[in-house]
Amino acid sequence: MKQVFLLLTVVSLMATTGLAQSWEDEWLELDLHGMIELSYQSQYIWRGFDVFRDESAIQPSIDLDLYGTGLGVSITGHRANSGGFENEERWDYTLYYQNALFSEEPYATNYRFGWVYYNFPDQRNEWYDLQELHGILSWPNILPVKGLRPSYVVVKLWPSASDSLVERRSNGTASGFAHILMLDYSFPIPGLMPDIPEQMVNLHSELVYNDGVHPGGLNVDHDWSNVVVGVSTDFDLGSNVMLTPALYYQASMETTVNDEDEAWMTLGVRYTF
Repeated sequence: MKQVFLLLTVVSLMATTGLAQSWEDEWLELDLHGMIELSYQSQYIWRGFDVFRDESAIQPSIDLDLYGTGLGVSITGHRANSGGFENEERWDYTLYYQNALFSEEPYATNYRFGWVYYNFPDQRNEWYDLQELHGILSWPNILPVKGLRPSYVVVKLWPSASDSLVERRSNGTASGFAHILMLDYSFPIPGLMPDIPEQMVNLHSELVYNDGVHPGGLNVDHDWSNVVVGVSTDFDLGSNVMLTPALYYQASMETTVNDEDEAWMTLGVRYTF
């Protein structure tokens, strides 16, 4: 994992140094912005999988963005609140680039491309570690209903090390694609708290086609695996602190991913700077 930390550090320093140097003569200021978040989940559901088998989880994260460049790095942890899951604790290290095209057009497109290293620190060597490339496309103006936004996510997952346990489990493959179709809708309602004139409610839905992705390297059927619907809202606590409660429900369609439907809630607190 030292190589991963070194890679993220070097890329960030190169981006900061190079961009600052190239823009120095234009008097542009390069700021570092980001977010620190701590979330509680009554169940940790990841792409349809009940990772901690009905147990709750805590998720700390930090996201750093080089303002004006679209380049960013993030670290997110996933830790069960019950004993017996120490070997399944996971940390995600992400390097990404995001931007937008045709911002004034009906076909305006927001996009993000990223690389993720999934590290299981309590596992021996890199037996469970995985890597991922993903692309996210979103179209905020393409539908006539204000606040209704479709998105598409494509994921490529593979083992981090050759001859690892996750690779052996699936006869040397342990890699595959996932395709996720998402639809979000945001709308205001009268304020739920004093001094708040209105409250934004966010509805989320997604349909997942699993084409070989499994967090433990096991074989899964290549099929539509699950549908998720959810609702969330943000409460501004002041001083750049936001409280976000959310509720989700999943209808599971593929037993090799999840053999039961799921319902869970999350509560997150984030600070932006």
